[in-house]
Amino acid sequence: MHRLSKLNMQNKLISIGDAAKLLGISIDTLRRWDSAGRVHSIRSGPLGHRYFLQADIQQFLQDVDSIARHWVEASQAAEPSPEMYCQTRDVFQARLEQFQSQLSRIAPSSKASLVTAAAGEIGNNSFDHNLGNWPDITGILFSYDMKNKKVVLADRGLGILATLKRVLPGLTNADEALKVAFTETISGRYPETRGNGLKFVRSIIVDNPLTLYFQTGDSYLYLKEHDTDINVQHAKTSIRGCFVTIGFKSLL
Repeated sequence: MHRLSKLNMQNKLISIGDAAKLLGISIDTLRRWDSAGRVHSIRSGPLGHRYFLQADIQQFLQDVDSIARHWVEASQAAEPSPEMYCQTRDVFQARLEQFQSQLSRIAPSSKASLVTAAAGEIGNNSFDHNLGNWPDITGILFSYDMKNKKVVLADRGLGILATLKRVLPGLTNADEALKVAFTETISGRYPETRGNGLKFVRSIIVDNPLTLYFQTGDSYLYLKEHDTDINVQHAKTSIRGCFVTIGFKSLL
């Protein structure tokens, strides 16, 4: 009976409204994802209403990268699921400590501290530079996948370009802002410290067997151990705020 019940659940069709609610996005966004092939619907009835396999939606939600990315890409978004949502800095710090504790069980404590420091710097940047100016959802998404050895952070904040333009008004695009943030020491005053903090993150990545993917707006960079140059590229999809993954597979 249990096996039959599980099979029925995997084959259960749910409405587009229920699927959108599970994903935390609007129905219009889910329609666009379906049209783009990111998720797949089943059309039914004379009007061709969209339905989705519940198993497909649940599988999509198991990938922390996909969850974070669709959250920052959505034109309208709800608060992330409670186990990933850090509305305040205190919640983020508590979960960051939990992450470090878990990582220390499978990696040298000194290396676990470095990964935690990089994630902490990125998350704290989000809180520091969006304080009182969050466009819609306050706080950040923070999650990690010990099986696939990665950390994911995302925010729907102002993004690095808007942050640095306060002190460097000559910046014109996210490419320039991202390069400045990871290469130039600007000053020790708020809000210039965003650039300084991400230089620290860069030093951790290039000196250790780690990887970093960092996107803000329509630009991204990818860093790994021993990289000496910053190669900023244009992303296919622009996002709200920042989306970051830190990989630590080679650490173990």
